[in-house]
Amino acid sequence: MSRIRSFASTPFGSALAGGLVVAILGWIAIATGLIKAQSSSSGTSPTGFATPAPSPASVKSGGKGLTVNEIYKKDSPGVAFIQAESAPRPPSLFNPFGGGGGGTATGSGFVIDTEGHILTNAHVVNGADKITVTLGSDPNSPAVPAQVVGKDESTDIALLKVNVPTDQLHPLPLGDSSSLQVGDPVVAIGNPFGLDRTVTAGIVSALQREIKAPNGFTISNVIQTDAAINPGNSGGPLIDAAGQVVGINSQIETGGSGNGNVGIGFAVPINTAKSVVQQLLKSGQVQHAYLGISGTDVTSQLASILNLPVKQGALVQTVVRGGPADDAGLKGGDNVITVDGQPLRVGGDIIVAIDGKPVSGMDDVISAVDAKQPGDQIQLTILRGGERKTLTVTLGNRPANVRP
Repeated sequence: MSRIRSFASTPFGSALAGGLVVAILGWIAIATGLIKAQSSSSGTSPTGFATPAPSPASVKSGGKGLTVNEIYKKDSPGVAFIQAESAPRPPSLFNPFGGGGGGTATGSGFVIDTEGHILTNAHVVNGADKITVTLGSDPNSPAVPAQVVGKDESTDIALLKVNVPTDQLHPLPLGDSSSLQVGDPVVAIGNPFGLDRTVTAGIVSALQREIKAPNGFTISNVIQTDAAINPGNSGGPLIDAAGQVVGINSQIETGGSGNGNVGIGFAVPINTAKSVVQQLLKSGQVQHAYLGISGTDVTSQLASILNLPVKQGALVQTVVRGGPADDAGLKGGDNVITVDGQPLRVGGDIIVAIDGKPVSGMDDVISAVDAKQPGDQIQLTILRGGERKTLTVTLGNRPANVRP
């Protein structure tokens, strides 16, 4: 069986962030809703993001893209080598034997502006007491201390800051991940297994993947790539043929008992990161719209097995008690059966439309919540006992972790 691993490398092995891509029968813990991604690749954000070079459109329409060597020379000075140290935890009332032996995790990141802001994965720096960053192409460059501006475990993104002279900073231009197509060439630069400034190349293998964030929620619109990425690549840039960052390398899927690359890696889209960064700079926190359900896709096969009145939609499995969906009256299943060896809770509402738009499965529910902010309202059209009903849900603010 394959496993998905994060890439923070420690002396004790690669750190596991977890996260199955899409679970059997479409199980997705939706208590979901990433912030709506910004699609603009031009202009500057409040961070002073670096201005993109040649546009991906011009490359795809016949303009010559950069070679891997050119991308490496252009962008590698802006890739950071990150070390996150955690001290041994002392004994406590609830843990008389201590909380672990500590250690040093290593990962990657990249500079995004001339103020010293660096993007990486939240799981690279989680639990760290001391963070140091090495910048530039010179392997003898000194490590400098870094502070955490903020992090968002729901998207596995962290924003760091270093105080160094501007001439030591090499911001990487941020592209537009929504313009990617399957087959587009991409390059990953990072520090796999502590081997700093390693470059690998591949293509965009798939789009619209889903992985699990460190706090158990779903990250959507994820980029799949076959560029070789390994433990230690976490937080590093995935770069397109124009030399622009289009993703943050975050997880890999491995085969058997190995920890290494098998040609399946996942990157959080840079458009998601742009939205997250703006909120982290403003308040140090990120708010995500929250519905508070788990569910599964209604397929023709499932509809036949369960004798459902529709062949597509989202079957509500569970509803978080006291959550927005619960407050609006949405009902989950009350019986558990086994389908293809997997437990399935049945008897719940079937979501067939949101704000008047048909729902084919849980992906549509996720996308609808993604596009909203806490406090926004959505109209759910549901089937309950064969009757069609409309419920108005006021979306909440996502909790820190998935709740049952």
